[in-house]
Order: sequence, then C-alpha cells, then structure tokens
Amino acid sequence: MRQKIMKITSAQFVKSAVWPPQYPPAIMPEIAFVGRSNVGKSSLMNTIVGRKNLAKTSNTPGRTQLINFFTINEKISFVDLPGYGFAKVPRSVKKDWGDMMEVYLRERQSLCLVIFIMDIRRDPNADDLSLRDWLDHYRIPYLYVLTKSDKLSNNQAIARRRAIEKMLQLSSEKKTILFSAKTQKGKVDILAFLENHLRAFDENS
Repeated sequence: MRQKIMKITSAQFVKSAVWPPQYPPAIMPEIAFVGRSNVGKSSLMNTIVGRKNLAKTSNTPGRTQLINFFTINEKISFVDLPGYGFAKVPRSVKKDWGDMMEVYLRERQSLCLVIFIMDIRRDPNADDLSLRDWLDHYRIPYLYVLTKSDKLSNNQAIARRRAIEKMLQLSSEKKTILFSAKTQKGKVDILAFLENHLRAFDENS
C-alpha cells in the first residue's frame, strides 16, 4: 500500500520574532524545527518544501538568531528556531537564545510537533539530552531527523543511527529518520510522517 505524503504547494516567509507579542496569530498548527547550530536545519526545511532559499542557510554556525515563521499550504506553519550550543557566541547571547526558545516551546498553544534535528556524525551532547528531557516533561511530540547521512556509507549510517538511538534510550514507538539535503534521502519519509501526524492532530483538536 502506497503511503500518503504531505504535498506542499505553497510556502512563504511570514515574519521573524523574539518574544510572544511579536509572534503571528496562533491560528494554524505549527511544526518547529530545532537542533544544534550547523546541523542543517535550514537545508532540511528548504528540501522539504522544495525551495532553495525559503530558509536562509549559512556555513557560519549560530547565524539564525530569531524565531522565523513560515506559512505552508496556507494552513500550517513551519517555525525555524535558533540553533543552540555554538561555543563562539557570548554567554549572554546564548542565554537569550535559550530563553527565547523555551518561552516559545512552553507557551505556544498551536505547536503540534517538534522536528528534532541532529547531525548523524555527532553524538548527542548535554544540550540535546536536556532538550529531549524538556520536551518529554511538557509532553511535546517530536521526531528525530539525523541529517548529513550522505557523508557516510549506508552501513556506517545504519550503525550510527543504532548508536544514537541507544544513547538517546529511545523507546520502541520513537523513530529516527535518516536525511540528506544533497540526495533528498528521507524527504518522503518525513512528509509521510507529517501527513499522518497532522491528520491525527486535526482529529483530536
């Protein structure tokens, strides 16, 4: 049986924000993209929507310093959150980013899913584990996406996925998706997951 996937026909930038008064109205389900600096968040978003420059990409970690909102198909929202854990920014800036993300994740009522992005070549660090625990505490659903899988052979990628899943102590119902912006590996799997998740969200709303 062919799996149903989310079809994206339109995508547009709405606005950037820092604090709740600046957010757009919470009138549609939101999917937030979060991960360490330089894990490929913007490239992942661009690949999913089929646009090269919807979300700005940079080789400089820590460039995304605002919460960026995008409308998809005029009925859902993608939200690009600041990358965390970049060592070369001042401690005060790191705290501001952390506070900004925490307020959004804790208070945004329209948030229905977090895409938790990790570089498949890197072990989960303390920031990753803290974010996982935080999402679990607030019962926010999330999907792990392991990016840059094209940097490894198939066997290496499978081995790394198993190792990361073990480090994260994943339960059987949690899944990870291998992804590559270069080859588009995993794009269909992500779109299928979004289709199913949003359908279930609508039914329970």
